[in-house]
Amino acid sequence: MLPARTYSVSIKRDWRALYEQIWRPDYFAHWASGLAESEFREDGDAWVATGPEGPIRIRFTPHNDYGVMDHVVEAGDGIAIHVPLRVIANGEGAEVMLTLFRQPDMDDERFAADARWINKDLSRLKALIERGSADGRNGDGSRSPL
Repeated sequence: MLPARTYSVSIKRDWRALYEQIWRPDYFAHWASGLAESEFREDGDAWVATGPEGPIRIRFTPHNDYGVMDHVVEAGDGIAIHVPLRVIANGEGAEVMLTLFRQPDMDDERFAADARWINKDLSRLKALIERGSADGRNGDGSRSPL
């Protein structure tokens, strides 16, 4: 078993509406800097992008009614890393939760750095949704007047 930590952020948006806005793989590039440094492009049953350490291939959970946004990240080294990601109800808002598994080759410093990166990305997602998102919608789902 791998040691794991789950990080989350509360967002002022109905969880179903939030999930519908952010579940598509191409939306991740707007907020998940720890996952990719370039736009995603479809490649068969996966998506490819440039990650912090080179090319990556990502397979995402299909759209579903449960807010599950899990993905498997495959770097050039052939190792596949499962990343559980969920959007759940939190009162009238949502909670976005991501679990980080400490990989066998990760030292304490790298694990802590990845945790900081995840928290930064979750904060960016919150800001995009609550202040107006990358697709031109406000936090309430209405379109920004631009």
